[in-house]
Amino acid sequence: MPQISTQEFERLPLRVHAFLAGVPLHDVWAIDLPPTRSGITLDEFLRTASACLLKPPPIVRALLKIRFFVGRLLGWDREPAATAWEPFATRMTTADCSRSLAPAGTREGLFRVVYRFENEQLLELINGTAHAAALSALVETANAYRFYFGIYVRNVSRFTPVYMALIDPFRKLIVYPSLLRSVRARWNQAFDTD
Repeated sequence: MPQISTQEFERLPLRVHAFLAGVPLHDVWAIDLPPTRSGITLDEFLRTASACLLKPPPIVRALLKIRFFVGRLLGWDREPAATAWEPFATRMTTADCSRSLAPAGTREGLFRVVYRFENEQLLELINGTAHAAALSALVETANAYRFYFGIYVRNVSRFTPVYMALIDPFRKLIVYPSLLRSVRARWNQAFDTD
């Protein structure tokens, strides 16, 4: 499951590039999905798969249990007061709001929806370790589909870069490859491509 270049990702015509201007892109991943028929959107995939794409596979759930246990002990996972950090949803324009298929702030697992467009979804998480956004996008290519998964991270303290460096090996070696395999499995199941 390749981590792709920032340049490839930034060439895509996605709203997130302007929307999160100034928020560092931590990394971006992509997975090619088998062709099934033309015109499938991310929204259709999300509805057809009938489950959150970010539902973690078993090994990731085990790692998350450990992380949340430590987070509870150290107080990392409390959402800050509404006035402490400005959620990304405050950047929504009138056009963004009318185009979004889900209201900003809707819970999606551990995250909150910022926006969900036809082929692009932005979720966010704010806690004591980071203000993070997860971007999912689906692009139809000449002979298949490509699913992109990007992570943006804004520092909430001096601890954020240390925290990200500590979790990066787990994210890059276990969490994201497992998550992208899960996306492919759900795609195959939803569109019967096996």
